[in-house]
Amino acid sequence: MAKVTASPGEAQPDIEQRKADHIRINLEEDVQFPRLTTGLERYRFIHQALPELNLEDIDTSQELFGRVLRVPLLISSMTGGTEQARQINRTLAAAAQQHGMAMGLGSQRAALENPDLAPTFQVRDVAPDILLFANLGAVQLNYGYGVDECRRAVEMVGADALVLHLNVLQEAVQPEGDTRWAGLLDKIEQICHDCGVPVIVKEVGWGLSEQAARQLADAGVAALDVAGAGGTSWSEVEYHRAPTAFHARVARAFADWGIPTAESLNMVRRAAPDLPVFASGGLRDGIDIAKCIALGACLGGMAGPYLRAAVQGEDALDETIRVITTQLRIAMLASGARDLAALQKTPLHYQ
Repeated sequence: MAKVTASPGEAQPDIEQRKADHIRINLEEDVQFPRLTTGLERYRFIHQALPELNLEDIDTSQELFGRVLRVPLLISSMTGGTEQARQINRTLAAAAQQHGMAMGLGSQRAALENPDLAPTFQVRDVAPDILLFANLGAVQLNYGYGVDECRRAVEMVGADALVLHLNVLQEAVQPEGDTRWAGLLDKIEQICHDCGVPVIVKEVGWGLSEQAARQLADAGVAALDVAGAGGTSWSEVEYHRAPTAFHARVARAFADWGIPTAESLNMVRRAAPDLPVFASGGLRDGIDIAKCIALGACLGGMAGPYLRAAVQGEDALDETIRVITTQLRIAMLASGARDLAALQKTPLHYQ
């Protein structure tokens, strides 16, 4: 099997340095959208003063892709490829195992190109039962990747499904970015048919439009992650790692680009009403997750809150997850939703 090589002009260590830069910048810099919000603040539950429910009877479990989740929480795809990322991934995975959550790994391209980096993504020994997603950049299908690389990414980590992420804006503002996106849909369709595991397509923080969701549903994807605007802006991340003033000026112009998470979620539900949809992008607490489920999502994904807690240690991460879970359960109680199916049918007031 031929070894996949880096993109022309990019040495392998550059990928590893980029991953390290991304972690550092997310932890140290303000990379939130300056003005654009998720739109979730415009929705509110109708408070039920007499819910006829007990808090202990609230059921947040569901089955997805053959795994039982105790809570509808997803640790969104973040990192891998460095020693710090290995420690973060293992801390996150152990917490996901403890709480019955789903978890996505960061892009595994670096490990496909340098097998020595595979252990920075491997977490099954500490999380044997979680719903786990492998991850590759969809654009790599236009740079020589195919079914074989996708299968290798899944097998590398023992994943239940494969995430192909769409990050056209991030790649375009990176000096070293991959910018050939034409003809990608047909290749995604081939992966969906031939990969052997469910394929999930996600944005990375600018949202999926109704058009994109319809195209991907027709291509055969198993689920969509809207990853809308309002949380971390990856153009802002790239602004902070820009090597020249020129690249910084280009990236900074896109600081408020994107489809807000709530708007994207509504678009995707209209375009693909029968597909499981994950909501992510700027979610910050259990009430945000409850709102997204009421808008039609089955999972609420976060990255930043879990990352910041994980670098503080296992106890901080455990408390963060318990706070979010408790907020979700109380929101369900106070809106009269016994389980997630009922929550998905709970009306929200738009203001």
